[in-house]
Amino acid sequence: MMETGTELCFPQLFNNSCKKPTPPQSDPMFVYVLLSSISLLTSALNLLVIISISHFRQLHSPTNLLILSLAVSDLLVGVLLMPVEIFFTEACWFLGELMCALYYVAVFTITSSSVGNMVLISIDRYLAICDPLRYTTRVTLGRTRICVCLCWICSVLYNSLILKDFLRQPYSQNSCYGECIVVLSYITGAVDFVFTFIGPITVIIFLYMRVFVVAVSQAQAVRPHITGVTLQRSVRLTAKKSEMKAARTLGVVIVVFLICFCPYYSPSLVGQDIEDSSSSTPFVVWLLNFNSCLNPIIYAFFYPWFRKSIKVIVTLKILQPDSSDTKIL
Repeated sequence: MMETGTELCFPQLFNNSCKKPTPPQSDPMFVYVLLSSISLLTSALNLLVIISISHFRQLHSPTNLLILSLAVSDLLVGVLLMPVEIFFTEACWFLGELMCALYYVAVFTITSSSVGNMVLISIDRYLAICDPLRYTTRVTLGRTRICVCLCWICSVLYNSLILKDFLRQPYSQNSCYGECIVVLSYITGAVDFVFTFIGPITVIIFLYMRVFVVAVSQAQAVRPHITGVTLQRSVRLTAKKSEMKAARTLGVVIVVFLICFCPYYSPSLVGQDIEDSSSSTPFVVWLLNFNSCLNPIIYAFFYPWFRKSIKVIVTLKILQPDSSDTKIL
């Protein structure tokens, strides 16, 4: 029996309607402003990356094309997914069965494409460091475009297959009207866990470790051929800084990825079904989405060209004729 004074999502369906979610115990306005700020920051940072790489011709390289693809998926998180999470944190799902299905297809597809882009970036960096002589001939803009397109196409097809039962009957797993929820079975969740988390993180760790080892060995190989005490000390300091930078970048990429993704996939680690709901696990979902805010910082903000392009964009010099030929590098 429904408690007295309980507000329903659909009052006309007294027996089947969900209760309206309870507002957070903290200040609702503070939570709303905080989440909205994260959404705006995510959108703004990734939009700056997209404009920079798309506009300035000097930035039209295979590596930057991969960063552009990653920024597009992260921009969609900030523009589409985060606002939905903000709106339905304290509300019922009123958008209907079709929009519920499309929402989760978008969530899974954007997440998978983002992870796929991270793997492509790690492969690109591996080839650039470990096989520099053949890098320019093996990694071209045309081949990179094909890889990016395949990443997005495979992401759509893969997640459509994962969610095929859910797409047939989006509301079949709902306990009441007014919620939008998808539950992955243990088998499906385990498969998704391997392909979306274990596989990519294994590839990323392996490739970045290879990059780090090669970078260290190259730095050590240079030292015996340097003459002069002062010059040798300078080279050692430079080599040490490069080694630390490689280690720091590796650590940031892996740790941030694990921190943001582990909570979402933790049910698979303990053998439970993965339940994804717009209202049941807001912290886990927001932590997953927050990775899209950190990606442009990790992959682009460390580059000097990004800071230069921001100045050109913010000062509106980008509107001047021939601004696309501005020297950014």
